[in-house]
Amino acid sequence: MAVRRVVPNIQSEAVQESRTFYGLLGFEEVMNHGWIITLAARSDPAAQVSFMSSDRTAPVTPDMSVEVDDVDAAYAVMRESGAEIVHPLQDEEWGVRRFFVRDPNGRVVNVLGHR
Repeated sequence: MAVRRVVPNIQSEAVQESRTFYGLLGFEEVMNHGWIITLAARSDPAAQVSFMSSDRTAPVTPDMSVEVDDVDAAYAVMRESGAEIVHPLQDEEWGVRRFFVRDPNGRVVNVLGHR
């Protein structure tokens, strides 16, 4: 299993204002679902940050997202390790398969793969 990217997720009630602010630093919108936007650096598209009001299909807002090349394998590894699965593995309508797991610091990690 390989990590493809890591994106901090910032829960915010100022999503649009954040887009404007980070635009001043060279970020541009690359995804917008209304409740979450992802911004990427113009100079390096892999440098990303997301802002969300709340997660639309999960019980909590994740602190970060980790995209992997095999989300099913990642899910199996996390379950076998005894890690707390906060949100079960499922396919989302926007084209990702994901689950949430709590890390040792209490942070919620959204582990995903694109379908």
